[in-house]
Amino acid sequence: MGFFSKLFNKGTPIDDDFYEEMEEQLILGDMGPQASMELTEALEVNVRFKEVKNQEEARQFLINRVAEMMKVPDDAYDFENRKSVVMIIGVNGVGKTTTIGKLANGYKNRGKNVILVGADTFRAAAMDQLKIWAERTGCYMVSGNEGQDPGSVIYDGAAAAKARHGEIMLCDTAGRLHNKKNLMNELSKIDKILSSEFPDAVRENLIVLDAATGQNALNQAREFKSIMKVDGIILTKMDGTAKGGIATAISKELGVPVKFIGVGEGINDLKKFNAREYAESLFN
Repeated sequence: MGFFSKLFNKGTPIDDDFYEEMEEQLILGDMGPQASMELTEALEVNVRFKEVKNQEEARQFLINRVAEMMKVPDDAYDFENRKSVVMIIGVNGVGKTTTIGKLANGYKNRGKNVILVGADTFRAAAMDQLKIWAERTGCYMVSGNEGQDPGSVIYDGAAAAKARHGEIMLCDTAGRLHNKKNLMNELSKIDKILSSEFPDAVRENLIVLDAATGQNALNQAREFKSIMKVDGIILTKMDGTAKGGIATAISKELGVPVKFIGVGEGINDLKKFNAREYAESLFN
């Protein structure tokens, strides 16, 4: 049952009390004030002009509106079919390294030549974890040593990708936000290295967020977007632990599409985001 399905009761009229309850429930479900207000006002207008006449039509209206709001652009996955460098960003503990492993597995199964790059040199455990995923998926990996300059690891990764005719280079990065200046300098350096050493590769920056953390995930996304270009969102723990609305809140506020969702711990439990399925899961 969707988190917002309890809004709908066939015997209840669509009136001011309904709108008030609806907006409150949407906000409580992590939809965020901006999206919640927009949805409520849009429903009000459609009821006023008799386009929506009952609870069931209201439910369908909201499903359609959220599906439209969350629609993934037609070119969202173009990077998968071109030579690309995918930077996986986000704070520690959200599942970045595991997500990289799942992405690598999916691309490898599609016949892609995948190169893994362990550029999170601030956490030895991250490199060790990525090595396990490299062995598990059969992907070549470039890794640095703890404390090594991440830029030099990216440089080695680009060299390996060129030498091995890599098609998709997946880069793990350190999950730090406490020192923005250092992080900005690091990202700027990585950008220059990739532009110089791997100029024909498409760039894709994907932020991994833990959906179960609700508004905290939105704050993290906002912080990262303030210092770098973000092309897409990967939401982990969308398998029932989250209220669900947070996907809409993040995408709406940042203007960045959700591209993948994690729906379990298994190696195949990373799916491309389907806006219609997501909307239906909220309200049905």
